[in-house]
Amino acid sequence: MFRNCPVIVMLAVLLGACSSGGGSPVPPPPPMPPAPVSSITLVTDGTIYTAANGVFAEAMAIDDGEIIRVGSTTDVLAFDEPGAKRIDLQGRLVLPGLHDSHVHILEANLSLSGTCLLNAGQPPGAHVSRLRACAPNQQLLNWVLGFGWDITTFLNSGENPLDALDQAIPDRPAAMMEETSHAVWVNSSALQALGITENTEDPPGGHIAKDNNGFPNGLLIDNAGDLAFEASLVRTPEVDEETYQALLRGLQQLARNGITSFADARVYWTRGYHDAYSRAEAAGRLSARAVLGMWAYPQLNDATQLGELTNFFSRSPNQLVQRSQIKVYVDGITHMTTARTLTPYLIDYGFGTPTGLNYFDEDRLATYITELERVGYDFHIHAIGAGGVREALNAIERARAANPAILDRRHRLTHVEHVHQDDVSRFAALGVIADIQLAGDFTDPLQFEMDNAPFIGAANPALSLPARALLDSGATVTLSSDFDVSSLNPFHGIANAVTRSADNLTVSEAVDAYTISAAFLMGHEDRVGTLEVGKRADFVVLDRDIFNIPGADIRQTEVLLTIFDGAEVFRSSRF
Repeated sequence: MFRNCPVIVMLAVLLGACSSGGGSPVPPPPPMPPAPVSSITLVTDGTIYTAANGVFAEAMAIDDGEIIRVGSTTDVLAFDEPGAKRIDLQGRLVLPGLHDSHVHILEANLSLSGTCLLNAGQPPGAHVSRLRACAPNQQLLNWVLGFGWDITTFLNSGENPLDALDQAIPDRPAAMMEETSHAVWVNSSALQALGITENTEDPPGGHIAKDNNGFPNGLLIDNAGDLAFEASLVRTPEVDEETYQALLRGLQQLARNGITSFADARVYWTRGYHDAYSRAEAAGRLSARAVLGMWAYPQLNDATQLGELTNFFSRSPNQLVQRSQIKVYVDGITHMTTARTLTPYLIDYGFGTPTGLNYFDEDRLATYITELERVGYDFHIHAIGAGGVREALNAIERARAANPAILDRRHRLTHVEHVHQDDVSRFAALGVIADIQLAGDFTDPLQFEMDNAPFIGAANPALSLPARALLDSGATVTLSSDFDVSSLNPFHGIANAVTRSADNLTVSEAVDAYTISAAFLMGHEDRVGTLEVGKRADFVVLDRDIFNIPGADIRQTEVLLTIFDGAEVFRSSRF
């Protein structure tokens, strides 16, 4: 058969390159058909916490990003087909995609506002050399911006902050944010750029601190400090690009931490932050669902601002970005003596009234809620002091009376660090969500008492960080990070929630606060938040079973895999 083919081409003959008769070559075989493409993903052999009434399962089947079966591995394998993708959990724990309902992911990653990183705990003069060194590194802005000093240290130092910053940066405006973001340290050039003199009145929700001679001393408290960053971060094409890149960096952080839905807690629309989100969605770069808290500026005219916010509203199940919340501050924070209290502060820094200050007082807040909940907005209200919590609840109650036909409200108070016992039951009665941050070290009960007692007293008739009391009262409770004030890692918050006091949450309660309850807060509990048939496949694979380890060990949990809308957005090298 092979007599007409040279020996050296025998292999080619076998492949059809020669014929037995020496004629035309035998044509090659047709190409193999491509491997079948399947939209099915099978997640098998694990422990899946569905967050649906505490139910656990072993496996899931997913078709084109939608969950089509939850049950045993045997049940799910019935959906196997050629080309189906398999995720073998090997016994590992799966949770629904985690939600961070209060995070500053874009702000935290904006390099322009953190050129000078300072060490808290140092007096003004100790920062001069660092400020001189970092100032030339500022990019794109005429101002020099930074972060990290501590208000208590500054006030106890006896130094004039203005003198130190003028010495360090004498030739251009400079603004350094305090570590809690509730004060800004500025130099004389900044005061001049802002038009602030000894005769300038305090802006709404803010205070211009002054020296013994009545002149500004460089400390701008709460909203007075926000004005400096508003003036410095002026939109240009270059600044917009950096804003966009900051968002992309933040999305990577979210994916690494298993967060597939989040609420940006302060979207400065005059700076174009909402446009960065729209650009990311249009480019297919979003790896999480985003609910934007459009910032209500205390200093803007109400009629103008209400019109602008009305025009921004957008809520669509077909979009990953929802412009559906309004972020508003009622008060400041306790250790700045600007949180709104029910009784006078024991320490008076003179930054507001003896009971703190208001960014938005009760009357104005009630007007905003009344007008904007008619548009469809939910309110995300910063309220830390017991007085601020009461005023916010009052404003929501007044809006309900004005808009009795609106039934589906998802308003929430965030922080709620101090709640008077008389106001606990009002959350459930008014349908108000309590959004509490427990991830930070400051939430340790002993540390919290140490930090707050000098200002409001140990016997103050308020409950502190009352997640247990609010949950028991029937209120919806969510847990969140307030990153970058606290760690973005949800397992820090869960660990603290289940270990730090006699009023601990259970692990399932804490997980629910990061999943189904937060999904309800964001208005998409019909699509995500639990792992059930018909919902989108947002889930995370963990390196340990947090339901069966000591609570303190939950803090060490690592995310091995994050799936968003059925697609992998993060995979650890360990998985």
